[in-house]
Amino acid sequence: MRKVGGVASPDVYRDRQAAAGLHPSTQAVVAGRPDAAGAPLNQPPVFATAFGAGETWDYGRRSNPTWSALEEALSALDGGSAVAFASGMAAATALVDDLPHGSRVLVAADAYVEVRWLLGARATPGRISVAEVDPLDTEAVLAALPDADLLWMDAIANPMLDVAALDVILPAARRHGVLTTVDATLATPIFLRPLELGADFVLHSATKYIGGHSDLVLGALVARDPRAAARLAAGRSASGAVPGTMETWLALRGLRTLALRVERGAQTAAGLARRLQAHPRVSSVRYPGLSGDRAHEAASRQLDGYGAVVSFELDGAEGAARVCERVALITHAGSLGGVETLIERQARWHEDPRVPPGLLRLSVGCEDPEDLWRDLEAALALA
Repeated sequence: MRKVGGVASPDVYRDRQAAAGLHPSTQAVVAGRPDAAGAPLNQPPVFATAFGAGETWDYGRRSNPTWSALEEALSALDGGSAVAFASGMAAATALVDDLPHGSRVLVAADAYVEVRWLLGARATPGRISVAEVDPLDTEAVLAALPDADLLWMDAIANPMLDVAALDVILPAARRHGVLTTVDATLATPIFLRPLELGADFVLHSATKYIGGHSDLVLGALVARDPRAAARLAAGRSASGAVPGTMETWLALRGLRTLALRVERGAQTAAGLARRLQAHPRVSSVRYPGLSGDRAHEAASRQLDGYGAVVSFELDGAEGAARVCERVALITHAGSLGGVETLIERQARWHEDPRVPPGLLRLSVGCEDPEDLWRDLEAALALA
């Protein structure tokens, strides 16, 4: 495969061309596979630090066939040019560090907490300037665009699960010449493809749903402009933020079942959200699929599914902590996106006035819905 700056050039994305018009669930299965006669059905992991001299591969910090297979698959899914990184935060850092000195960044106030920390760390020495905006105040976001160079938002915010009017904001940003990044980790390409709405970059923590089995750390950026992708890939090589071969292979393997996992998780999440709404010990439930949820209208307009995360609130941190201790089938752990259901009190990790101390985030996996509900119901009763 011919490479440009470490990224497969647009004219060699045969998978994306062949998959044109296919549903994302199909693209997740077919994209990024070897297609030569006699080739293996699946891209194998290639463990190599150097390659024989030629035009395709050269050195293991710049390129690898296993990376490229995952990148081709993500490119087909999101409709851009993908670059894999060692983690989601490595991808975020690469994008921020690619900004010209003095750039002004608008970041959603509910963006991932470590992304906001990263932006603050770059702002402290004057490398960039940062302003937070309320993503649900569409008019305020639009009014702030003329002074911005980059806008950073989430497709579905974590952990409050709000959904901004991206279909209004992203086209407006393009009209103002403002670059836009959408973190689509919770939505996945199955439920939202932000480049179609006008975004310039899509960020994925592939550690979560793309890998899907809680056994890897990986990130990816998908760029609208292949030249931007090539620049990010060059920066990846220079900084050493390269993905591991085994992690990349595992993520590609996980991607094949992405649609099955997130669709099952979303279906179960919707049922659990309705039951939690009716529980006397639960004071509020956040899930975009609920008709009364403040994210429901925007999510229904933009997303192909409501996601597999439910957040619900108990009266106070102590009761929420006891629920985490009392669950038996559900695992108390601070991540999301795996086949197993996880629960976590989000305020345990950081103080954020937007996150109530009694808020529990439930990342719904692939278990039987009734088994999950019995476990939750028992834990709520004991708490």
